[in-house]
Amino acid sequence: MANLDVPALARELLASYESATPLPAPLSIRYPAFTLQDAYAVEAEFKRLRVEAGHKVNGRKVGYANKAMWRVLKLETLVWASMYEDTIHDGARAIAIDGFMSPRLEPEIVFKLKAPLAGSVDAAGVLDAVDWIAVGFEIIDCPFPGWEFKPVDFVAAYGLHRGLVIGAHQPVETGFVESLATFKLRLLRNGELVEEGGGKNSLRSPALCVAELARASGGLEAGELVSSGTLTNAQPMASGDRWRVEVEGIGLADLDSAVI
Repeated sequence: MANLDVPALARELLASYESATPLPAPLSIRYPAFTLQDAYAVEAEFKRLRVEAGHKVNGRKVGYANKAMWRVLKLETLVWASMYEDTIHDGARAIAIDGFMSPRLEPEIVFKLKAPLAGSVDAAGVLDAVDWIAVGFEIIDCPFPGWEFKPVDFVAAYGLHRGLVIGAHQPVETGFVESLATFKLRLLRNGELVEEGGGKNSLRSPALCVAELARASGGLEAGELVSSGTLTNAQPMASGDRWRVEVEGIGLADLDSAVI
């Protein structure tokens, strides 16, 4: 988009998150010609600012890992944004949301890569490149009013990413190719069932979601963490909540976290 001030937009989004002050409108409303290419340029500048401030990039998170949504939103593939060393909480059992605007929680499968991934690979090829897998809680927060946004806004606002809590690491086991596509989970808040989900909700399998990310993004590097798309709807969260995800049909540990 001509005459778009990418650095200014990245600074504006960063300030919104840091001050917990929502922006007046999504970028897609303010700039009707705003494209995904523009959005990734803003996300890249956002990343540059965070790295310049001393925050190491540790991986990527996925959005819109649902092909039915692609048709509705005129997407050709999923979208992604960076995650950072200071937003990833490995083994944490508490989630701090002080200073967030309207946080929500998503259960996801997290992959740690031990080898690069690029081009077209299948689920088995993904798992050959994986060091470990875990259940995680991704915490997202929206700088736009009423949680109203389009994919371009999602990307520019660094995927709404505010945190990732990672559960127990599990080395890849025989059978994970199949079980990642078929496992089920239950998401509970304060001991009560909120929603059920499963691996099929992330592009039919979280492993296939990682494969699509590798293809669409131009490649993933060894050492990257990938949070592979929500397995249920995103759920509003508040201080004092206790969240639990129970997994069946795959050898991954359940995950509990309290919100503070």
